[in-house]
Amino acid sequence: MAEFNDMQQIKRRFFAMRNGALAEQMRRQGAPYQIIFGLNLPQLTEISRDVEPSADLAERLWANTTTRESLLLAPMVYPKDEMTLSVALQWATSCPTAEVADILCHRLLRHLPFANEIVDALADAERNLDRYVSLRLRLNLFPSRLEEARMAAETELGRDCRLTQGVARQIIDEVRCIADME
Repeated sequence: MAEFNDMQQIKRRFFAMRNGALAEQMRRQGAPYQIIFGLNLPQLTEISRDVEPSADLAERLWANTTTRESLLLAPMVYPKDEMTLSVALQWATSCPTAEVADILCHRLLRHLPFANEIVDALADAERNLDRYVSLRLRLNLFPSRLEEARMAAETELGRDCRLTQGVARQIIDEVRCIADME
């Protein structure tokens, strides 16, 4: 029987769990990937549990930009104690979609001791998706820096950017809710 390396084993799992209908729907909606297996978050989480955390593997998955599931799995297998600020910023500024940014923020960036530095570095970025990462990460770091988060969200709403409007409104709503509880 053939031996498969870690990347091949993961790709075989992607293939075995694929959802063609979901993949096709994502393609029709304009997903920017050449390869979409249509896996959902619980399936990717299951795969991540079976993979030994590895910066090398995570970097190879992240570099596989043609495959949606590779980009989503990479933050799940990157050892948090090995991530550096410079790599975190590189990943944050290379997210191709809000979906990838959401997983990156939730599964990796929010756990880093320098998460607020990432928020600050991207807060006024020119690229809409970079500002989205900053806002999304702010939300993951609640309840820290609430007033700052509210002001950043209000500023972002003033930009009238469709991509960031939802997360900016969510931040404002969350800040109000926390303020009402005090």
